[in-house]
Amino acid sequence: MSKIKIPQDKKRLSYDHDRRNTYGENQKSSRKNIPRSKRLSHQEERRAVRQALIPAQGDVRVEVADEAHSQVLRTGRIKKLSAFRKSPDRPLGEVVARRLRRRRSEPAVD
Repeated sequence: MSKIKIPQDKKRLSYDHDRRNTYGENQKSSRKNIPRSKRLSHQEERRAVRQALIPAQGDVRVEVADEAHSQVLRTGRIKKLSAFRKSPDRPLGEVVARRLRRRRSEPAVD
């Protein structure tokens, strides 16, 4: 049971807390696109690290191994910083206010 009893307070809290997807694509496609984007960014990170380790394969000098190690850390960090991140949906209050502004600015059709 809700602790908030006044309908106006419920409406205000709903406008603050509820979210709507305004990204511009089909809202159901996020169910597939978010995991796909995360998977691809992790794959890019693993590939970059693997590419950085190519010079250090086999029996190598300590300097080459140290350089490869630092290169792995650097490229892994760069890829992780530029990886996919989800963006939050817009609050319902913003979405409703935008719709009302657009509704007012559109010419009336008779």
